[in-house]
Amino acid sequence: MKLRIDLEKEYGIVLEGGGARGAYQIGVWKALREAGVKIRGVAGTSVGALNGALICMDDLETAEKIWENMTYSTVVQIDDSMIGKLKKFGVRSMKMTDAAAEFKRVVSDRGLDISPLKKLLEDTVDEERIRRSPRDFCAASFSVTDRREEDFDVKSAPPGTMKDMLMASAYFPGFKQEKIGGKTYLDGGSVNNVPVDLLTDRGYKDLIVIRLYGIGVDRRIFMDIPKDVTIHEIAPKRNLGGILEFDSERTKKNMELGYFDGLRFLYGLCGRKYYLDMPYSEAYYFGRIMSELDMFKEWLRPYVKEEDFAKLNGYRVYTEKIFPFLAKKLRLRPEWDYRDLYGAVLEVFAKKMQLEAFRVYTPDEIVGKLQEILSGRPDYAADKRRYEENAEIWRKTIREGK
Repeated sequence: MKLRIDLEKEYGIVLEGGGARGAYQIGVWKALREAGVKIRGVAGTSVGALNGALICMDDLETAEKIWENMTYSTVVQIDDSMIGKLKKFGVRSMKMTDAAAEFKRVVSDRGLDISPLKKLLEDTVDEERIRRSPRDFCAASFSVTDRREEDFDVKSAPPGTMKDMLMASAYFPGFKQEKIGGKTYLDGGSVNNVPVDLLTDRGYKDLIVIRLYGIGVDRRIFMDIPKDVTIHEIAPKRNLGGILEFDSERTKKNMELGYFDGLRFLYGLCGRKYYLDMPYSEAYYFGRIMSELDMFKEWLRPYVKEEDFAKLNGYRVYTEKIFPFLAKKLRLRPEWDYRDLYGAVLEVFAKKMQLEAFRVYTPDEIVGKLQEILSGRPDYAADKRRYEENAEIWRKTIREGK
């Protein structure tokens, strides 16, 4: 695979707020780190600020450990077993006395007790390590006391207050409110959930924004991005779950998804659910589609009108009718090309064969697995011979640089 990002540049990382979905950002960071992407600055809101601290510490091992072992009681003072019963069996599984006691405790405390989250920060965040980091680090919050957005340069925090700044950014509505430095704060997502401006105001020109689609205000919609600023966005195509779904199984999956989405960004991988290494030109993949049609026809039957199968001769019937129809059925973008179409068809086969999603495939790997399945058919030998003859023509075309 060939990197599609300039490793000579230094980048600013923008981490959106999104609660329990934050595991996704750690997965993306792992992919960027492995590729050698230089991170010069970090800006985060809410969980993005908490993850930002780990990035500034350059402590991937701790970050992975935290998210792999995430539970509700890691964040709030609550009984994990009660949450487990509620998720598995519903409200009826809980004794009314237990449910009433839990509700009374939360209400009487005027919010969820987040002392476990505070302890996690106390045990994890190393102020001196962050101050020594070569990376800038800022976080967005909202001062309820002053009724305005308040942004922090975290590294310049007075000794002993850095963790308070991070908590100020992450005070989600419903958490028990406590004053920090004499002020009351609310989660920064309420005013600036994707704090791009915190880095552009500091002169950053190349930004990587890691989305979570959390609840909050995306200021980018309302602000003018300077024309000389380049923004690369990495965003999930799958549901990351609820922002308060602090469940280790979910967060592990989100972290893995983030890692492979990071690879997709870095190496220009194709695919929606799957990750396909397809580095050649559109003409090459058009050739592959045409050379492999004999093998694919049966698998394409659900997507092609029955009467059109009788007309499957000549290029024009494909380019003018079959392929546009197929692209529509596969919900490709209006400006699709043959690389998109071939990748989407490969994903159909991969799904039918129930291939593992979290790995990088080449077209040859998927086609090879498909050949194994088809090898038992009586007419397969002739189909395979035609496919191999046609495929060799296109491989030769690539070798000769045509």
